[in-house]
Amino acid sequence: MNLRFTAALGAVVLAGTTFGGAQQPATGPAILLYHRFGPIVHDQMTVRTGTFRGQLEYLRQHGYHIVPLRTVVSHLQGKGPAPAPRSVVITVDDGHASVFTEMLPVVQEYKIPVTLFIYPSAISNASYAMKWDQLAVLLRTGLFDVQSHTYWHPNFKTEKRRLSPTAYQSFATMQLTKPRAVLKQRLGVDADMLAWPFGIYDDELIANAGQAGYIAAFTLDRRPATARERIMALPRYIVLDSDSGARFASMLPNTQ
Repeated sequence: MNLRFTAALGAVVLAGTTFGGAQQPATGPAILLYHRFGPIVHDQMTVRTGTFRGQLEYLRQHGYHIVPLRTVVSHLQGKGPAPAPRSVVITVDDGHASVFTEMLPVVQEYKIPVTLFIYPSAISNASYAMKWDQLAVLLRTGLFDVQSHTYWHPNFKTEKRRLSPTAYQSFATMQLTKPRAVLKQRLGVDADMLAWPFGIYDDELIANAGQAGYIAAFTLDRRPATARERIMALPRYIVLDSDSGARFASMLPNTQ
């Protein structure tokens, strides 16, 4: 991922998120959000592969259940049973190549479900991104689900200021509908879940997303996913390489 994009994402995240410090007790599933992996920390969104493995080991040793994102969404829709207590979901945004090279072996070792939110414009195009055939390999493992992160990860606030109302509406519609069509064509998946780029959304975008066929969408807010949340703005915890020990535990469901 290019440095300008990384800096922009980091600025938006840091502006609205407190890393570390006291967290509200978690009473529902924790949806964890990763971006990329590697042997060393290249930027603030990189989690070392060893750190990720250690976090999964912590979850296993402390009796947490890593469940598919779809399980949580189905329950919040009233269509499925509640996830087990101490449930955690693993999601990854953007489709970085390190998901294939670094994350995949660990996921296969631990046999955990993962949901990827990708923006198709980068796949097989951007130097930092995965290839379409790599995404197909991930799907064939049965451990990965692929969902939408819009078509090219825009900042909707910026575009709304820049474009006329009519042009913005067309732009937003394209960003929401095109990834569903591309993912269906390329991978045969029905992408009906959406991760808001930079965590930015509003009522107009939520309405547009519903019209585009999405049943749930996800932000960057740091709190558990409960029935009190809007299903089109479900919170997730961004995970950094520094999140270990008590910092990592503070994100997890508290059943005491």
